[in-house]
Amino acid sequence: MRLRQSQQGRGLRSIGLIVLSCGILCVHAVAQRPVDVASVQRSFVAPPDDARPMMRWWWFGPGVVKPELEREILAMKAGGIGGFEIQPVYPMALDDQTKNFRNLPYLSDEFLDAVKFASETANKNGMRVDMTLASGWPYGGPHVPIDQASEQLKAITVEVAPGADFVVAPAIGNGESLVAAFIADGAGKQFDSDKMTRLTEEVSNGRMALAPKPEARVVEFFVATGTGQQVKRAAVDADGFVLDHFSRTAVDNHLHTVADRLMTAFGDKPPYAVFSDSLEVYNADWTPDLLAEFQRRRGYDLAPYLPQLYSGTSTISGALRHDWGVTLTELVDERYLTPVNDWAIAHHTRFRSQTYGHPAVSLSSNNLVALPEGEGPQWKSFSFTRWATSASHIYGRPVTSAETWTWLHSPAFRATPLDMKAEADCFFLEGVNQLIGHGWPYTPPGVAEPGWSFYAAAVFNDHNPWWSVMPDVTKYLQRVSYLLRQGKPANDVAVLLPNDDAYANFKPGTVSLSDEMKKLISPGLMQGILSAGYNVDYIDAEAIKQVGVPYPVLILPHVERLSPETLKTIAAYAEHGGKVIAVGSTPDLAPGFVHAEQVTAEVKSLSKALFAGSHAQVVSQEDGLGAALQQAVQPDIKLSSGSDVVGFLHRKLEGADLYFVANTSNHAVNATATFRANRKFASSWNPFTGVTNSLQSGPVKMELAPYESRVIVFSDTALAAPEAVSIDKGRMIADLSHGWEVRFPGSEKTQHSLDAPASWTDDPGTRFFSGEAVYTKSVTLSAADLAGAKRLVLDFGEGTPVSVDPKIKSGTRALLDGPIREAAVVSVNGKRIGSVWHPPYVLDLGGELHAGENHIEIRISNTAINELAGRAPADYRLLWARYGQRFIPQDMDNLQPLPSGILGGVHLLEMK
Repeated sequence: MRLRQSQQGRGLRSIGLIVLSCGILCVHAVAQRPVDVASVQRSFVAPPDDARPMMRWWWFGPGVVKPELEREILAMKAGGIGGFEIQPVYPMALDDQTKNFRNLPYLSDEFLDAVKFASETANKNGMRVDMTLASGWPYGGPHVPIDQASEQLKAITVEVAPGADFVVAPAIGNGESLVAAFIADGAGKQFDSDKMTRLTEEVSNGRMALAPKPEARVVEFFVATGTGQQVKRAAVDADGFVLDHFSRTAVDNHLHTVADRLMTAFGDKPPYAVFSDSLEVYNADWTPDLLAEFQRRRGYDLAPYLPQLYSGTSTISGALRHDWGVTLTELVDERYLTPVNDWAIAHHTRFRSQTYGHPAVSLSSNNLVALPEGEGPQWKSFSFTRWATSASHIYGRPVTSAETWTWLHSPAFRATPLDMKAEADCFFLEGVNQLIGHGWPYTPPGVAEPGWSFYAAAVFNDHNPWWSVMPDVTKYLQRVSYLLRQGKPANDVAVLLPNDDAYANFKPGTVSLSDEMKKLISPGLMQGILSAGYNVDYIDAEAIKQVGVPYPVLILPHVERLSPETLKTIAAYAEHGGKVIAVGSTPDLAPGFVHAEQVTAEVKSLSKALFAGSHAQVVSQEDGLGAALQQAVQPDIKLSSGSDVVGFLHRKLEGADLYFVANTSNHAVNATATFRANRKFASSWNPFTGVTNSLQSGPVKMELAPYESRVIVFSDTALAAPEAVSIDKGRMIADLSHGWEVRFPGSEKTQHSLDAPASWTDDPGTRFFSGEAVYTKSVTLSAADLAGAKRLVLDFGEGTPVSVDPKIKSGTRALLDGPIREAAVVSVNGKRIGSVWHPPYVLDLGGELHAGENHIEIRISNTAINELAGRAPADYRLLWARYGQRFIPQDMDNLQPLPSGILGGVHLLEMK
């Protein structure tokens, strides 16, 4: 076993993950080649294409035509987007011969021909193609018969009058079955689930015979029935039941009927990956052979305990639900994830899966898929994203993707480039290094601007007015994604997910481990770790069984139930120097039902012994966690201020440590950062320009504008880097705030003079204008103005912090209104200098100004909201009458024009 002391000698970190019999800190069998920091620096300037963000490409209907497919693919490439995931969804328009518009039925020859064309076009242009193995989500459709549809266990209570000798059984429909029936004294809902007696009589003529009694009684019938859930947002001819994810028969049918047919469109060039969206199979908690599988796996018959499972409140009920939940996880792992992944391998592609939600997949279920994917930017609380990245770190997946910008700044078209960056940074802080944008709506030719949009998502296509800065936005995202793939993760802390407690908390119809974790992993726990200067992964008992505990510190958050086997592994980890911190309590219950009393005694004994040792301790509440961590291992970063809003991610390279640092707030943070990395040289890498600047050794002065991010690298060897340039503002060369000429291409009002900064919505003639306005101005400079100036910049001023709009309930956003609304491209003397779309709103002019007259052009783009606010909302009555209401536009009522243009002063400054 290869172990090394941490630099401070206060903890241990494995350099990988091999399974050893002791189950403690271990190494990974898949060795990664050392990453040389100098080569990383060179690639940072021009990062590889595979790190570019991708887009979910919604094909509405799908009503697509090849010329537009080609145009949009080329637009994606021009915008710095590396590829797309084809997602056929609900129709947006009715077939119309007069407009030459037709929705192509899902899986029809015409549809597959369009998929083939899109794939071939992407391949010719060096772009990645992923394919969703369904239309909408979750998997399902018209090919799913009722006996392969998702199922649930339902309890039907029937009152029995005193003296009655029979009870009328519930009607059993197609795809349903009577599992068992129980009787107890009581009436209505007043009966004891723990004291019910199972009835063995068969139902005959709709009745079940009973022995008469003078007391009122209750019979509870347990019926396996379909959930009735339909595929969400399905394309034409793709609607139908959601399949049973616990049934291998149902999954194989889907793979044969849908997936095999989709692959015919790709010929000998399969997609890079096939995709499954988040598991949202609501209420699904049963499958026809569950009782047989339960007895085979758990060793006892669940049927006699169904009343306690369904509505019991005792410890026994929790143990039963635990065993039931574990069985459901095993079934979905074996019958859904494994066969889909095996199918993908057989078809020379990869399975990209959002492995969270309903039904009860676990963190370690991600080990069964090639490409784990997360969702959710909640870096300071439990998130499905950290769930996925943690699994990748533990099981050796170098790339973790995330569905990014879902619900971003609702409604559609409201999101800005700054919104994109602010949320993407939160994903980076959680370890994501491949962004899948949500998304790119296909728009047919002839549709009025700004084109179509998904019902609940932002729009990132070239119909968006601020598209001109998209290449700059995507280059930033590409650089950071590339960097976060280098080396290996260096998180110090693992939080043990209390899966056993979550299983015990399951209720019929609600069987989601990831949803339970939102209750068990509190924001206070996460904040206590992050604010103390550490980054964190999750781990579960299955991962500990497979790979040990490859972190210096393991936290047990209010864990009650834990198996003796897991406790023994944790004890061995502690004996070899690992630090264990329990929050609130120590484990003291058996997880499951069999031999619960003896197992509970063993759990208590093992737990007591573990926390009597010198490497394990208990803190009563989350607020004591930071101090306990700092006793266990030196903080990775210590900030003099701003630790509650500044996040970081640390990657370890050969001979270097790389830190991505981001201010996630709408106010500036001025702090001194002390990094644990102890190397000879330090440098700052600009993720917007690719330029590297040297830093002085010692603590780093961090002056972070709102939503600003930095890359700090510590290395054993000096890196080629220009001399560091101060960001302090110096003398003002010229005030350029006044006297701009403004043109509005595409507007009836083509030009006017702007005497002072103002929104163009103040003018009735451009109130509803969405697009690009061109600001031009000439400035004459003398040789004295330029003398001695090392760096001249345009400074547009600071943004204005804003509060969350209580009327907007969906989506995240950057809570900052910039001095430019929303993005600008600046040219000097006919040369494009760069763009301005994020704080600090300053642009280095790169020595392009000269003595004499200089021509400055600033192209300002706003959002499409202004244009949408000036027209009536779309009318979908006939569409919904034909196909049903498959979507409801989000937050599209009461739109108002938004301020647009240059709203503050513009100054030409010399930087010190």
